[in-house]
Amino acid sequence: MTGTRRALASRGRLLPVAACPAALACLLAACGSAPAVTSGAKSAGDAVASPAALRSSDPATASPAPSPTPTAAAKPLAGITVGIDPGHNGLNGTDPSFINHIIWNGRENETCDTTGTQTAGGYTEARYNFNVARYLRAALRADGAHVVMTRPDNNGVGPCVDRRAQILNHSGAQVAIDIHADGGPAWGRGFTVLEPVADGPNDQVIGSSERFGADVRAALLAHTSMPESDYYGSHGIQFRNDLAGLNLTTVPKVLIESGNMVNATDAAMLTSPRFQRQFAAALLAAILTFLHK
Repeated sequence: MTGTRRALASRGRLLPVAACPAALACLLAACGSAPAVTSGAKSAGDAVASPAALRSSDPATASPAPSPTPTAAAKPLAGITVGIDPGHNGLNGTDPSFINHIIWNGRENETCDTTGTQTAGGYTEARYNFNVARYLRAALRADGAHVVMTRPDNNGVGPCVDRRAQILNHSGAQVAIDIHADGGPAWGRGFTVLEPVADGPNDQVIGSSERFGADVRAALLAHTSMPESDYYGSHGIQFRNDLAGLNLTTVPKVLIESGNMVNATDAAMLTSPRFQRQFAAALLAAILTFLHK
């Protein structure tokens, strides 16, 4: 969750689903029976599907006879590094002295991190963020990518938001995504793509980040039932100059507020393993579109 400010809309070209790799087709269909690994209380189906499971029940890859396993060179993301920052962490609330210490975000001081938001039923944003990140990581790896995540699980504290930017900047990633969900007004619905404003460190990736943001917006509209936000930004896009993850990035990057956890309709979607898989599939589609333009 990150708050609100001024916005601008943009549109991007989206790869047809039929042309996308099997990992995307399977995620969109929410195939496989194992949902996302989580920390804390588990809801039904909250475990991660392996790349093999993501592909195994996809009709597009079915064959009456065994076929050779594709080589890494044949995969669409072979040789590509993608960065994922699942916002917050499951135990951030247990160490306020660490989470509240001050860091420099590229323009001004801010706290190391926050706990994030949660639904009325107590399902945390940190848990949602990590579930989607795990689904996305599995699908990216299935398509040949090397994936760098800023935290390994949902059972820790931090790292701070400036450190997360550094991890992805030093990873060699060609593109990165910060995954979040918002805590807006109870009446408000929808996703918002947050894009960076030039401030020095990120000057070279402003244009590419805007193109990636347009691809993310288009993919979410095409592949999920989550609408554009009706309370934040304009046409699903918002520029921010006060977030370390965007201010300090040297990698094309956007931050996605996936929906409003305070809104009952959005909350029911965000806590669903099926929706989490579909949201990850939309992010995969956006990454494929951005990297193959």
